[in-house]
Amino acid sequence: MAIDVAQRIRDNYPTFSKGQKKIANAILSDYEKTAYMTAGRLGKLVGVSESTVVRFANELGYEGYSEFQHAIQELVRTKLTPNQRIAITKQRMHHKDIIENVMSADITRIRQTFETLDRDAFYGAVDSIITAKNIYVIGARSANTLAQFLAYNLSLIYDNVKHIQPMSNAEIFEQMFTIGENDVLIAFSFPRYSSKMVSAVKYAKENGAKVIVFTDSSLSPISEFATHLLLAQSDTASFMDSFVAPMSIINAMIIHITHKNEKAILQRFDKLEQVWEQYGVYTKR
Repeated sequence: MAIDVAQRIRDNYPTFSKGQKKIANAILSDYEKTAYMTAGRLGKLVGVSESTVVRFANELGYEGYSEFQHAIQELVRTKLTPNQRIAITKQRMHHKDIIENVMSADITRIRQTFETLDRDAFYGAVDSIITAKNIYVIGARSANTLAQFLAYNLSLIYDNVKHIQPMSNAEIFEQMFTIGENDVLIAFSFPRYSSKMVSAVKYAKENGAKVIVFTDSSLSPISEFATHLLLAQSDTASFMDSFVAPMSIINAMIIHITHKNEKAILQRFDKLEQVWEQYGVYTKR
């Protein structure tokens, strides 16, 4: 796993100048406070110039302050408690229109995800789903909503879909203990990462199944087990994360699967429509 920004700072601390040590101390003592500061604001906080802050980022191996700041934010998202998240969100949105701020941030997340998404991983994931003997879908805690949404829609077009309920480790393994090399596991994990997910994807990988991972970073603890890694932007939004970006990938995935199996899926929905009509599943209005 790549070395996180805090470890880089600690490893290089003895070589820092007096001004650089001020920057390092500010970040290490309160990185959740400094994660969203501009270079100028961080410099003002510790009493050094903006250029000193930028050079500090460069000496740590980052191409610029923006990349350095993103690394701090990555660290923050994996460690913040709900109360700390609320405080950070309040600080970032102070005196701003909430609707404009939140929706603009969501648009940015989708755009960034679109620009960086590995197309080969996406199309490979779709092919793995289409050819799988069994499709297992799992997501812990709030990410389970993503798993539930995908599992529901896949179950409308396939009979071999199983939504794993993320209870205890023992119960997870009981639900997927027969998973094998002809199967696929689709796993969702976003900060704060669940240890249950690591156990589940590791078990699937060791048993020869293909693993499709939805997560926010290649540093995510389940990324190393991915056959197909789908990275989606997920940033702090109060005590929860915004899932608009991974949801958009799910939408694209379902649509692409439908296009690749259009004839069979249309026939299936003709039968489903008859059942819905016969049993009054939907209202007439």
